Amino acid sequence: MRRADLGDADCGIAQALGVLGDWWTFLIVRDIAGGTTRFDALQRELGVSRRALTERLGALVEAGVLRREPYSQHPPRFDYLLTRKGEGLLPVLVALQDWGARHVMGQGDLTATADAQSAEARRVHHLVGRRVPEMTLARHDGGAESPVVAGRWTVLYLFPGAFAPGAQGLPPGWEEIPGAVGCTLESRTYADRHELFRAAGAEVRGVSTQRPDQLRAFAEHARLPYPLLSDQDGRLAAGLLLPTFRAGGVDRFKRLTLLVDPDAVVRDVQFPVTDPAGSVDEMLDLVRQRRAAPAH
Repeated sequence: MRRADLGDADCGIAQALGVLGDWWTFLIVRDIAGGTTRFDALQRELGVSRRALTERLGALVEAGVLRREPYSQHPPRFDYLLTRKGEGLLPVLVALQDWGARHVMGQGDLTATADAQSAEARRVHHLVGRRVPEMTLARHDGGAESPVVAGRWTVLYLFPGAFAPGAQGLPPGWEEIPGAVGCTLESRTYADRHELFRAAGAEVRGVSTQRPDQLRAFAEHARLPYPLLSDQDGRLAAGLLLPTFRAGGVDRFKRLTLLVDPDAVVRDVQFPVTDPAGSVDEMLDLVRQRRAAPAH
């Protein structure tokens, strides 16, 4: 059966599968979202044959999911980058990651955290040494910036959801979801320690999948001295395959913190975070240790 014959012509699932083809295609999009954009690097990461990779990249370019941007004329070489159409697949990758972690590797429980010995925790800690992909995220105050501050150490704390009183209600069953409660305490503790982090050479950024207006309401209520960033389109979540859960109809980050060096490389990971306030002081100690360590 040809791809064009797959399913109902009026069915979006069937038509999407006609473009995406097979599971290798999802993995290609996954790796490109994570910053692996060149042919040889993709082949190394995926372990797929050159012919198969060439065919799939060509099909994705033809479908408008990827675009080619030359980085060498002699010989001709290209970066493969997601188009706007391709970026529309990022929530699909996030949903697949969540479904696999929850229902295939886990027991199906809804949780905003993870066991320290779980496959999900091991995967997150393997982010050490990984570069944060280039991107810009919307700020709560209407601007936009990279999640990593250029030339500085950056503490990225990712949280499930923080809500200003009266602005919006908590998602249904929020307080019963393990690990979901504590975002306000965590954010305010970072605010209290903000100048200490700066004195140690690090900038603080909070990241959530909430809309910028929701983050603005909370940041103003909590009087936060640092920006909150919105990953509502799933760029950071898909780029680093960060753990998520779904509540209130929204894919949300499980609570974790990344310490990123001035070259945008992850150097330390806190996950799972079981003590939102205590983790802030632990991260401050990590920043000071990193800054005090001799350069290699």
